[in-house]
Amino acid sequence: MNDMSTAPGGSDIKVPILIGSVVALLGANIYLFTQLNAVRSDLVDFQKTTQTEISSLKESSTVSTQTARRSLTSLKDELETARRQAQMAAGQAKVESQKHVAELASRVQAEQARQEKAAAEMKTELTQSLSNVEQAATSKITEVSTEVGNVKTEVQSAKSELDKTIQDLKRVRGDLDGTSSLVATNGKELQALRQLGERNYFEFNISKSKEPRRVGDVAVLLKKTDPKKNRFTIELLADDKRVEKKDKNLNEPVQFYVSKARQPYELVVNEVKKDQIVGYLATPKVQATRN
Repeated sequence: MNDMSTAPGGSDIKVPILIGSVVALLGANIYLFTQLNAVRSDLVDFQKTTQTEISSLKESSTVSTQTARRSLTSLKDELETARRQAQMAAGQAKVESQKHVAELASRVQAEQARQEKAAAEMKTELTQSLSNVEQAATSKITEVSTEVGNVKTEVQSAKSELDKTIQDLKRVRGDLDGTSSLVATNGKELQALRQLGERNYFEFNISKSKEPRRVGDVAVLLKKTDPKKNRFTIELLADDKRVEKKDKNLNEPVQFYVSKARQPYELVVNEVKKDQIVGYLATPKVQATRN
């Protein structure tokens, strides 16, 4: 069949579409993605800072240990030299040499004690620093996990709200064979219908004139409006055929078939003004010739 089929029908203008949930879900996902990126960046920076602090502590400890070892080795060498000299000396010189050896031995003992204390203090400081780093890392991970959990909860809540909205949606019966469809009554709802991806949508603002107005792949001629009763009469032109749709209501799907589509086209008027109508045309995305 290569012409437009029409049939009269009533209209049940009930449009309880609450599509703001779609926008909320999209926003929540974008927020989650942004937050996760920020958290990932914070963790990388925190890891770099922590590694730098640990490396600095290790380097400081290594330098101090090496310096102390060199000092202790030098004292030991000096002590050994003094002992050899003491063994070779005689009389008063031997006494002085032994005294010198005793002094060096005391210094070596004191240096060893000082190094052991310094090493213990360094070990305590390093242990405390590592403990602080571990606590900070644990706190950061807990904070990130909580934040991610909160975002996931928000996304799940938005999704649940959207699912409930979809379940609660009612369809408005069109004027063709009682077929019903979801109808948008404003720009936000129309955008939500677009996001569902089921149809193509073409918005229009048509004033009364002698020439039809092109909308999508059809043409529309506005013939009459009744703003008080929110009614209008149009003439549709498609497949080189003209069909009049008379006294149609606001937000009522005006349905018609064209030769290349198995599903009907739907024209919805959201505003009826004096000699002017505003709305949209919804067309099937899959175009195929009807048998």
